[in-house]
Amino acid sequence: MNDLLRRVTLPADVAAALEACNSITIPQTRQELYELSLGAPGVDTFDVVYDVPGKGAFKEADVVRCTNGIAVNYPEDYIRRRDPDCMRIADDLPTDKPRFADRHGQDFAPIKAETLTWLSEQELLVVPFKAGSLKFGYPSLAIVPRNAAFFATALVDLQGFVTLDELPEFSPRAILYLAPPFRHTHFDGKQIVVHDRTESLHEIFAYNLYPGPSAKKGVFSALLDIGESENWLTAHASSVRVTTPYENETIIMHEGASGGGKSEMCQEMRREEDGRVLLGYNIVTDEPYAITLSETSKLAPITDDMTLCHRDLQRSDGLLTVADAEEGWFVRVDGLTKYGEDPAFERACIHPPEPLVFFNIHGVPGATCLPWEHELDSNGKPCSNPRVVIPRSHINGIVNEPQQVDVRTFGVRMPACTTDKPTYGIMGICHVIPPSLAWLWRLIAPRGDKNPSIGATASEAETIKHGGMVAEGVGSFWPFSTGTKVKAANLLLEQILDAPRTRYVLTPNQHIGAYRVGFAAEWLTREYLARRGQGKIRDDLLTPARCALFGYALKEFKIDGQQVRPTLLTPEFQSKVGVDAYDAGAKILTDFFKSELKQFLTDDLDPRGRAIIEVCLNDGTLEDYLELTPLHA
Repeated sequence: MNDLLRRVTLPADVAAALEACNSITIPQTRQELYELSLGAPGVDTFDVVYDVPGKGAFKEADVVRCTNGIAVNYPEDYIRRRDPDCMRIADDLPTDKPRFADRHGQDFAPIKAETLTWLSEQELLVVPFKAGSLKFGYPSLAIVPRNAAFFATALVDLQGFVTLDELPEFSPRAILYLAPPFRHTHFDGKQIVVHDRTESLHEIFAYNLYPGPSAKKGVFSALLDIGESENWLTAHASSVRVTTPYENETIIMHEGASGGGKSEMCQEMRREEDGRVLLGYNIVTDEPYAITLSETSKLAPITDDMTLCHRDLQRSDGLLTVADAEEGWFVRVDGLTKYGEDPAFERACIHPPEPLVFFNIHGVPGATCLPWEHELDSNGKPCSNPRVVIPRSHINGIVNEPQQVDVRTFGVRMPACTTDKPTYGIMGICHVIPPSLAWLWRLIAPRGDKNPSIGATASEAETIKHGGMVAEGVGSFWPFSTGTKVKAANLLLEQILDAPRTRYVLTPNQHIGAYRVGFAAEWLTREYLARRGQGKIRDDLLTPARCALFGYALKEFKIDGQQVRPTLLTPEFQSKVGVDAYDAGAKILTDFFKSELKQFLTDDLDPRGRAIIEVCLNDGTLEDYLELTPLHA
C-alpha cells in the first residue's frame, strides 16, 4: 500500500483490498489526474473498456482531448442521464428507500466483497476529496479504476482537489467506489448506486460511469446523511446575489425539482436581437409578447445545486444563511443551442483557465468543444442532458462567503393550459406565499412537463405524457436522501420556521396558461424582486389567488415603467384559458397534493407540520395557512 495511505484510517476490508493491489496512484496535481483521463500524456482519444464475462471487451465511454477540455461520451443513451431508480440501501439504519436485499433477493455483503476484490485486481486511483467543499467539507476518498480517471477528474472538480499531504491523519467520512462492469454482471445493465451507512462512515458503491448519481448526487446523499445525524440540511438549490442598477442587493435562493430552473437562476436574462425580452408567445394564436428593459441587474452566483445550510453558519437574526457545498458546478447546457445565447458562460467554456470536463457534448480531437453541439442520441435528436463541469474559480464575480437569503423562490415546470386542454399549468408569473405553503410545495416538489435532467420510470413517463405530475419529494433533495421522509420533512420545517424574515415566492417555467415562456418568467421575477428591495412587496399589491395553494397573486407587475399583462399574473383571465379550465387545473393540483401529503401523517411528524397538512387535506383557505404561519415576521 502507498505510504501516504497509511495516514488514513480505513475499514479493515478496504485496507486489505488496497494492500493486495499492485498498482495504486494517488495524484498529486489536478493536471496529473487530467492527463490520466486519456490513458497517457499526449494521447488524443481514449476508450474506457472493461472485460465483462459473457460480453468480452465492453466499451463504457470514450474520451476525446479538445483544446478546451475532454469530451466524454457514452455509447448507450441510458447512461447519459441519471436513472431515478438507481439508489439501493445496504445497511439496517432507518430509511424509506429501497433496501438492496428487498430489490435483489440477497444481502449486499457478498457483492461488496466481490467489488473490493475486483478493485484490488485493477490499476487503481485513490483520490482524496472533501465532501461539502474545501472550506466546510468532510475528508473523504474515492477508489476508482485508473482507466476511469475522467470520472475522478470530474469528482475533484466538483468537490475540490486536495492531496493527502494537505490533510491531517483522518478517517474518511465517505468513501466512493467505482466498479462499472458490475452493472452487466449483477444488475442487468442498470445504473445502480448502493449506499452502506454506519454512524461514522457513508460508503457509496457506484456501478456505472455517468457521474450524476454517484460523484454528484452520491456525495449529496452523504451530506444529507451527515446533516440528518447533526440536524441540518443541504438544500437542492441555487442562489445568486442580484444587484440592481441602483446598487440595491438581494440574495435569492431558488429551489424546485430537477429541471425547475436552478441553473437558470444564475443565468443572464435572454434578449432578442433588438434587445427586447421575449416573455412568451401564445401557443394558440402564435402571438409573441415582448417587453423592453433598458438595464438589468448584475448577477453574482453563490451556489448552483448543492447549497449548504450548515447549523454552524446560521445566525439569530431570522434569515437563512447558506454557502456552496461544491467547488465546481455540473451545469446542464441543453438550453444552449447556438452561439451567442449566453456569452459569459460560453466564454467560460471555450476559453477556460484550465481544461474542463464535458459530458454528452460532441468532441473532435484537437478542436474546441462547443457547449451547444450536443451529442446525438440514437433517435437522431440532441441529448437532453449535455453537461459541463465548471470550477467555481472559473466564474467571474462569484461570491465565496456565506450569504443570508432574502427570498426563497420555488420553480415548477408547467404544461400549457387551454380551454380545450385543461392542465395544472395555471401558476401566475409570481406568487407570494406564507412559510406554511412554502413547506408544502417543498414536501411535494412537483416534477413534470418534459424534465430534461433525468430519465423517468415507465409509469412516471406515462403520467407526465398525459399532463400529470410526479413528486420528486422532500425539498427536491429526496431522490438523493438515504433516510426517512418524515425526518427530512421535520428538518425542512424547522429550517423554514427558524428563518421567519426570509420570504417565499412561487414562479413557473415553460408555460403560464396558454403562453409558452421558457425560463423568462423566472428571470423577470428575479429582476422584479430585486428591484422591490430584498423581495419586499406591499400588502396592497397582493390579492388571494383563486387556488389557495398559490397563496397571493400580484395585482400588478410593474418593471422599468412597464406593466406586465395582468393575464400573466392571473391566468384564469386569459381568453384561451378561462375560469373553468383554471378550476379544472386547480383540482388536478389540489388532488395531487392531497394524495402525496397523506404519507407524512405519522407519529414522528412535527405537530406543526401535521396542522399545515390538515389544512390542505380539508380544502383550507389562504387565511387558514396564514393563521399558522404569518406572511411576514
